[in-house]
Order: sequence, then structure tokens, then C-alpha cells
Amino acid sequence: MAIRILYMLLIASLLTNCTSKNDVYNTPTFSKEGTLHCVIEIPGGTNKKIEFNPETHSFVVDQRDGKDRIISFLPYPANYGFIPSTLSDSSQGGDGDALDILLISESTPTGSIIEAIPIAMLKLFDNGAYDYKIICVPKDPKKRIIKATTYKSFSEEYMHAKNMIESWFLHYDIGGDILLSKGWGDEEEALKEITKSLVLKNKK
Repeated sequence: MAIRILYMLLIASLLTNCTSKNDVYNTPTFSKEGTLHCVIEIPGGTNKKIEFNPETHSFVVDQRDGKDRIISFLPYPANYGFIPSTLSDSSQGGDGDALDILLISESTPTGSIIEAIPIAMLKLFDNGAYDYKIICVPKDPKKRIIKATTYKSFSEEYMHAKNMIESWFLHYDIGGDILLSKGWGDEEEALKEITKSLVLKNKK
């Protein structure tokens, strides 16, 4: 019994230490090979609005009116998260947060850092600020569930999936902010937005 309690305390300690040092917010935007890093907050198929708290270095469920924010709609159509070490500058019309990503792949656990290829950018306008969503697929072909690696192939071969993603973002926040679509950008425009949003230390 005493050994079991000691073991449980050890595991709890390890988990606490991992959480306190889990500073994924400041992970480099790109890998050493130049591949984009994506931090997953919300696994695909999830209805809880999970967000990373950079002050506590932990993933928590967002609060609205003092309650856990549960999306009262269809669940997230793919894995949702952010690009580390980026900032959508509010002085230039951004929302002041890290750039958002939607990673099209099988459901991926919260806290995962995935190397990915940007293939498109959904341009949304949310409560007076631009709220761009960078659409990505995994770099590893074995982790992909669609074959598209460019905006052209995404638009032509997966037109209905593309339309569903746009429709989902425009309607998921029932009773919340009203989002407007400003259209789409290709992979070059997505990469340009990522580069523009790099934090200062990442630009050196």
C-alpha cells in the first residue's frame, strides 16, 4: 500500500514538473529543417474549447460566464491550435493572439507539436479584428488523411471539405461573436502571414 502511494505521488510530481516546463507558446515557429510547427489545443472531434495558458504553461478549458466553454454545435472538424512564437499584431488589425491553425489529420492529442505544411488560409473577420486560420496537413505523409499539399489541389480535389470548414467557422459560435468570411488565401499567402507574424526573437 505504501509503495503504491509513493508511486502515485511520484507520478503526480512528474506530471506537475512537465506541466510547469511545458512552454510550448515559445517553441520555435519552424523546425531546424524549416518545417512549420503546430501546437494542438483541441483534438479533432472535440467540443470543449481548450486553450493554452502561457502564464501557467497548461492547457485549460476556456471559460464563458464562469462555465466551461462547450461548443454547442458540431465538434471541431480537424485539430485546432496555434503556431508557436507568432503574434497577430493588434495594431495592424490582428486579434492579438498567436496565429490559429487547423491541422487536417486524424484526431491528435492536446499538447502535441506536429510538423506541418500550410496549404491555405481562411480569412475571417471577428469582432472588428482579422482572425486568420492557417490550414495545414502533416509533413509526414503517413499522418495525412487527404492528399492535398497545395491550395490548388485542396480547392479542386477537396472543394466540399473546404466549404465545410468555412461554414463551420462561420456558424459554430452560437450566441457568441458573429464571424464574417473575407475569402481564402493560398499557401504562399499563408506563409507570408506566418512570416509577418513572427515574434521579434524569432526574426533574428
